[in-house]
Amino acid sequence: MKMVKSLILGSAAGLIAMSGAQAADLPVKAKAVEYVRICSLYGAGFFYIPGTDTCIKLGGYVRIDTTFNGTTYGGPAWSGDLGQGNRYRDYFVSRSRMALTVDTRTATEYGVVRTFGQADFQFDNFGNGTKNPNTLLAPGVNSTLLSGAGGGYVAVEMVFIQFAGFTFGKSASAYATPWNGYPGNNNSFLLGGPDYVTGVNNIQYTAQFGNGVSATIGLDDPQVFNRTVVGNISLGLPATGLGVPINAYGGVHAPDIAGNIRVDQAWGLFQISGVAHLVNASYNVLTAPTAAPNNLSEISGHPDDKWGGAVTAALQIKNLPTGAGDDFKIDATFAKGSTKSVISTSGGSPQFAMYGSTGLAGAYQSIGFGAVTDAVYSGGFGGGATQGLKLTNAWGVRGAFNHNWDPYWSSSLWGSYAQVRYDGSVGDLTSAKGALCAGYIAATGGLATKTADFSCNPDFNVAQIGLITRWTPVKNLTFSAEVGAFFLDQKFTGGSVLVAAAPKPVALYEYKDQSTVFLNVRAQRNF
Repeated sequence: MKMVKSLILGSAAGLIAMSGAQAADLPVKAKAVEYVRICSLYGAGFFYIPGTDTCIKLGGYVRIDTTFNGTTYGGPAWSGDLGQGNRYRDYFVSRSRMALTVDTRTATEYGVVRTFGQADFQFDNFGNGTKNPNTLLAPGVNSTLLSGAGGGYVAVEMVFIQFAGFTFGKSASAYATPWNGYPGNNNSFLLGGPDYVTGVNNIQYTAQFGNGVSATIGLDDPQVFNRTVVGNISLGLPATGLGVPINAYGGVHAPDIAGNIRVDQAWGLFQISGVAHLVNASYNVLTAPTAAPNNLSEISGHPDDKWGGAVTAALQIKNLPTGAGDDFKIDATFAKGSTKSVISTSGGSPQFAMYGSTGLAGAYQSIGFGAVTDAVYSGGFGGGATQGLKLTNAWGVRGAFNHNWDPYWSSSLWGSYAQVRYDGSVGDLTSAKGALCAGYIAATGGLATKTADFSCNPDFNVAQIGLITRWTPVKNLTFSAEVGAFFLDQKFTGGSVLVAAAPKPVALYEYKDQSTVFLNVRAQRNF
């Protein structure tokens, strides 16, 4: 028994000795892991970047949508092969997008320093609704990188820094409405007011006065976003009969000056905003059809620059008695020399050209068009009609009623109306309207090719109406369907023989109002 006890004690002592030796060989104790800490200062989703006092939020969405009888993202069939309704048009187009956003914020003695960026990784049917080789093989177009198998592209939306009331970078203009072009619609083509949803390079300052009152002033770069056409009528108009003069915009001479005053309250909000836009042409004498300069351009002179601009009033009414969360949004805009402020999409301004049926004897089809310009002029040595810039007028209104049926279903009824007007009369060749009509008649073969009841008037109206219904079965996952109609009210009468864009034939076409309908379906998961 004593022997067993001695063996046990001896073994225990040996183990203790071995353990002590091994413990002496262990490395220094590792530092504690620095776990991610939640940052509750700026709302849900923020956390501290490890080792810093900066909070960051990662987010975005995945969106898949398909448009029938339209372009990507719900664009109506109002131009190109879709507007013609020919065999090159796609009956439907699809796009898949993943948007990634990065939002960082740091508290300082000057207030919060914020950075924000959004990149869109997307793939869609190249050509945006057409398979016409004249479009797909045009100079500068790279179809392989955009729509080949495994292709796609990255689009940059917002990229900006905010500090002490200032915003620097690519952000929505101070002139924009709070909802941009989306009072209740999914599609990115609701006309009638400004739409800066994809951002514009700018510098802005916002002052907060308390009680929900604020004011913002900024300088925007207009080159990409706020220009349509400055038409040099002396270069001639296309014989296709679409009425769009050759664009002779000059370089950017001044930024857009934008600003707003805004009131946010429990009942909703009200904002009045404005923008000043400098309209400038290049030269009087240029080479058609591209408005390229030649050796006579500089000595031919140019029309004087002119300031135009626009003003917008926006109103939102919340907590409507029709249901929890229901609201009504509306904005109205008037513009002179800043037509993009009214005929606006999240991209460029469209030039409308639509074909349809006809009741005119001998006519092949009907045509309706609307030329979108900031100004027109006639160049050339020794002056001439409308040598100075004649600014284009436009106004529009748009809005939506948004209703929640229950926590899972909602609908929006949206619409818009806009007008584009050219000053003067057809008989006054020194006016915008007179010079445009004279150029149009000359380009399309003179009065000999027109019917007896032909009359020229480049003014036009557009109207839109639509309905969208959304189903959100679980949080942040939404399926939606949107149907919309577009109406073009053009002011020409009679008919004319036109050299229409191929594949249309050279034939007699009746001038007639046009319309189209589209359907967009979408699935979106926010994260």
